Amino acid sequence: MKILANDGISPSGVIALEDNGFEVITTKVAQEQVANYINKNEITVLLVRSATKVRKDIIDNCPTLKIIGRGGVGMDNIDVEYAREKGIHVINTPASSSDSVAELVFAHLFTGVRFLHDANRLMPLEGEASFNELKKAYANGSELRGKTLGIIGFGRIGRAVARIALGLGMRVIASDKFVGTSEIRIDFYNGQFINVEITTEPTEEIFKHADFISLHVPSQDGYLISTKEFEMMKDGVGIVNAARGGVLDEVALVEALDSGKVAFAGLDVFEEEPKPAIQVLMNPKVSLTPHIGAATLEAQDRIGLELAEQIVSILKTEKA
Repeated sequence: MKILANDGISPSGVIALEDNGFEVITTKVAQEQVANYINKNEITVLLVRSATKVRKDIIDNCPTLKIIGRGGVGMDNIDVEYAREKGIHVINTPASSSDSVAELVFAHLFTGVRFLHDANRLMPLEGEASFNELKKAYANGSELRGKTLGIIGFGRIGRAVARIALGLGMRVIASDKFVGTSEIRIDFYNGQFINVEITTEPTEEIFKHADFISLHVPSQDGYLISTKEFEMMKDGVGIVNAARGGVLDEVALVEALDSGKVAFAGLDVFEEEPKPAIQVLMNPKVSLTPHIGAATLEAQDRIGLELAEQIVSILKTEKA
C-alpha cells in the first residue's frame, strides 16, 4: 500500500511505516493536483499537516483513499465528518505536539515581558551608537512569577501551558466550554510530582483578572477576542495566540496595542496566512513566529510515530 505524506513526515515515521510494508511517498504535490496524483498512484493513505486542504472534491474523487491523517491537533483543513460519512478513516495526533506549542507560548511570554522582540530588531542597527539609550528603554521589564495567566481552551495544549506556568510560580485560571475541572500533574526530573486541580471559569473572568492570556481554541465562526473583549481586560495585558488565525481580531489588536491597553502580543498564527497583514508584522509590540508551534524535532518524531501506529492498527484490523 502507498502513503502520500504531502506535507512531509519525520524519518522515524517513514521507517516505522516502511518496516510494516508500506511505501511512503514524500513528493510535494500541488493542491490542485492532489486528487489526480492519488488516483494515478493508487494512494491508500494521505497524510497532511496545515498546508494541504482535503475537501469534498478530493474525498469524492479518490476511491482508493482509506485514511486521511493530520500531523497535529486541529483538523480544520479536512472535511472530517464528510470523509467519515464516506467510510474514510480520519486520524490526527492530538498528544504529540502539546509540549512544543506550550514552550513556544512561553518563548513569546518571556520575549514580551523583557522586550526581546524589539531589542533584537534594534540592537544590530543602533546598539553600537545608542547602547545606553536602548538599555534605558528596555530597563522596565517584568517577571512572570506571581502573575496570573489566563488560558482560554483547556485541552491538551492548554494544560501543557498550565504545567509550565505553575512550575514558574504563576497563578493559573482557565476557561473551556467542555472542561470543568482538570488535575494538572507537574513532573520533576527525579520522579517526584505534584497534582494541582484547576476548575475552569467563564471566559469573562479570564478577561477581567489575567495579566497574560494564552489562546488554545479551534477555528470558529467570528472572533473570540475583538474590541469588546479587549475593553474588559486589565490595562497592560499580554496576549499570545498559538492556536488558529482568525480567533483574534488583528485590527482590534493593533488598536489595543497602540492605545496601551495591550502591552504586547505574541503571534504564531495569523488571520491572513500565509501573507500576514503588514500592520501586524511591523508593529514593535508584537513578537512573531511563522506558525511553528509544533515544529520541533521531538514533536515531529512523535507525530510521525503516532501516525504510523494508527495507520498500521487500522489497516491490520481491516485485513483481519
